[in-house]
Amino acid sequence: MKPTVVFWYEFASTYSYLSAMRVEEMAAKADVAIDWKPFLLGPIFKSQGWDTSPFNIYPAKGRYMQRDIARTAAARGIPFQMPASFPANGLKAARLAIAARGQGADAAFTRAVFSAAFGKGLDISDDAVLADCLTTAGLEADDVRRLSGDQAVKSELRANTEEAQALGIFGAPSFSTPDGELFWGDDRLEQALEWARNRAPS
Repeated sequence: MKPTVVFWYEFASTYSYLSAMRVEEMAAKADVAIDWKPFLLGPIFKSQGWDTSPFNIYPAKGRYMQRDIARTAAARGIPFQMPASFPANGLKAARLAIAARGQGADAAFTRAVFSAAFGKGLDISDDAVLADCLTTAGLEADDVRRLSGDQAVKSELRANTEEAQALGIFGAPSFSTPDGELFWGDDRLEQALEWARNRAPS
């Protein structure tokens, strides 16, 4: 059985966008499975006394981030357009991703949302944008939106966020391995995959 790396992502995260667009390809090359796990950074930031992204709190860091994402996206041949409002409210998108998981389309939906947010600069809190993302992922928009309102879906997202906090996750993307190792940042994806592969039971 393949080792699994958990991909912890937040829809408002620019660097999660970079990882979401390549994680499956990289995992396939490493012969590692990916568990897509959306969570919310808001409660984690709040516990640190922040009411917004550190990229907004520290403007120089925010300017660097935008240029860094633009350079990296260009090098990888993917579009990048910063949305007008940052960070976006990713609550509805995260719930929809969990609902889509039940239909085996969480990865496709997640990529569609990130493409809308950072490939096109769209507002992913907008229901029309999310409906388009569901359609792009091959899902029935009305059905999945209905499922996303179920208490079980809301509870799962809350549990994901609490688990992320318990693991010591402080930013996105992050990657965790079966032996409890934690890696933070798109630039640590390859290292996380290698770690999981090399320590998989024989």
